[in-house]
Amino acid sequence: MFNSLSDRLTATFKNLRGKGRLTEADIDATVREIRRALLDADVAVPVVRAFTAAVKERALGLEVSQALNPGQQIVKIVNEELVGILGGETRRIRLAKNPPTVIMLAGLQGAGKTTLAGKLSKWLKGQGHSPLLVACDLQRPNAVRQLQVNGERAGVPVYAPHPGVSSEFEAATGDPVAVARQGVAEARARLHDVVIVDTAGRLGVDAELMQQAADIRAAISPDEVLFVIDAMIGQDAVNTALAFNEGVDFTGVVLTKLDGDARGGAALSVASVTGKPVMFASTGEGLGDFELFHPDRMASRILDMGDVLTLIEQAEQSWDKDEAARMAKKFADQEDFTLDDFLAQMQQIRNMGSMKKMLMMMPGAANMREQLENFDEREIDRVEAIVRSMTPHERVAPKIINGSRRARIARGSGVHVSEVNGLLERFTQAQKMMKKMASGGGIPGMPGMAGPGGFGGPRKTKAAAAKGKKKPRSGNPAKAAQELQEAEARRAAARTATPTGAAFGGQQDFDPSAMNLPKGFEKFLGK
Repeated sequence: MFNSLSDRLTATFKNLRGKGRLTEADIDATVREIRRALLDADVAVPVVRAFTAAVKERALGLEVSQALNPGQQIVKIVNEELVGILGGETRRIRLAKNPPTVIMLAGLQGAGKTTLAGKLSKWLKGQGHSPLLVACDLQRPNAVRQLQVNGERAGVPVYAPHPGVSSEFEAATGDPVAVARQGVAEARARLHDVVIVDTAGRLGVDAELMQQAADIRAAISPDEVLFVIDAMIGQDAVNTALAFNEGVDFTGVVLTKLDGDARGGAALSVASVTGKPVMFASTGEGLGDFELFHPDRMASRILDMGDVLTLIEQAEQSWDKDEAARMAKKFADQEDFTLDDFLAQMQQIRNMGSMKKMLMMMPGAANMREQLENFDEREIDRVEAIVRSMTPHERVAPKIINGSRRARIARGSGVHVSEVNGLLERFTQAQKMMKKMASGGGIPGMPGMAGPGGFGGPRKTKAAAAKGKKKPRSGNPAKAAQELQEAEARRAAARTATPTGAAFGGQQDFDPSAMNLPKGFEKFLGK
């Protein structure tokens, strides 16, 4: 969504790197480029003016002139101002003191309210709540049936006493206000703690339907009124949001279709113009593509700083704790990392969702956006097919996989032999890295990790490392292990055979006959 804006801002900040001092001309040029980037992203003009004025005022102050790195300080200012226009702080649902908590959805036709109702219900269910969906959209054809299908997929019950219309030529006969009132009563009777009321889509200029939405609000007294807006509508988002704020007085904003290819100006405009926070974001077509909106994390994504916190949260939600504990124990016991373990880890990653989306949350992802766009999500499926085409013994001991076995595996998985070779090479590298980390060596070159190249221990030269550790001569792993065992036994025997006594001139008892001395050497021993 914000690719164009992110690229423009990142290119602008590159010009500031390495400058020990920023002149007023440098700041003016930077602010000018920021203004152009925001306007190109369809951000509302009043928001752009306020944003650039705040950035310029802070950039010309002591905050930048006295900074050790003025370029980074400008980026920090832009980041903080972006967080401000996106809402400042994360806004969560205010739960009612006396359940149920009533949430009403309102928005334009085609904004995705019904789909979002299913996503929100599934998200709330995952948070430990017991939601109920209420079908009050009786005007759009098959809207009630769509909500019922979404409820079934999310595992959430739907209250739909009226079927609604089945075609655009059929006149609506049901009373949405009565259905909403009955739905809240039904939720209270069934002890649901959250009610989500899906209303019909309406235009801001449609006074009759806007009045209907106001009547529904008055009838059910919702704790939250969420304005659902398509993030791809651009400049018109501001006028639409103002119309709905006047007609329904919403309390929060939900952005849909945030995974689209539009420029994203709506997301940067609505919260600033209306003063109402963005609370949720829909990031895909699946019911699980839904997340809480964090202004600081979204600002970091726009500035290509990544969103590692969201990535960690997704991993915590989808990662199998038993599998993680098994791998941790295997890692601690320094057991071999097998292809079965490799397959299990790949499946865990797939459970987290789209690999492309996860990689785009990493810092600096904009530099490899072209490669990520060309990334094939089916690569994990091919890897799984290759591993499953191996025998159990081959997964545990991949060194036995010779040419004929590789050809058989390639035929079984429907890939070329080169892909099997590539997978085995990557697995061998991963296995070596796991062994090194398990033995306490750390990752080479990683700061804060033990081992050469890190800050966790002393750095050793190659000569010192070679002197301190002699490698076994044999290339056979079993024979090399035997040689190391024999060397350790010799060192242990030498330690136990060392005589005890004073180091300088002390009396030591020893038997000269036990020493292989030249004939006639005994007279020099004084015995």
